[in-house]
Amino acid sequence: VQLVESGGGLVQAGGSLRLSCTASGSIFSMNTMGWYRQAPGKQREWVADITSGGLTNYVDSVKGRFTISRDNAKKTVSLQMNSLNPEDTAVYYCNAGGLSRTIRPFDSWGQGTQVTVSP
Repeated sequence: VQLVESGGGLVQAGGSLRLSCTASGSIFSMNTMGWYRQAPGKQREWVADITSGGLTNYVDSVKGRFTISRDNAKKTVSLQMNSLNPEDTAVYYCNAGGLSRTIRPFDSWGQGTQVTVSP
């Protein structure tokens, strides 16, 4: 299963970006999908996730600013990021788990997309 992210870029503080991630390959079902980020010199951290039923969770630092959503039919997950600040600068990674068509579990990561927020 492959995940491909898009939508990163450079934005000024206070601005917005929308990240998208599309899954492809041998997919029978998808469970929780999520976003992680890794800032320079720091460990990768969980940002938000969404269950197949639409329940969402967020790290405290993005609550009220970021919104995660998914389209199960299109096998996509998105992250709308508003009120961005320089501390949000990082490489953002999409993650998804589920079952392949051969009923084997998978846990896949995207290649990452850079988000840079200037002061």
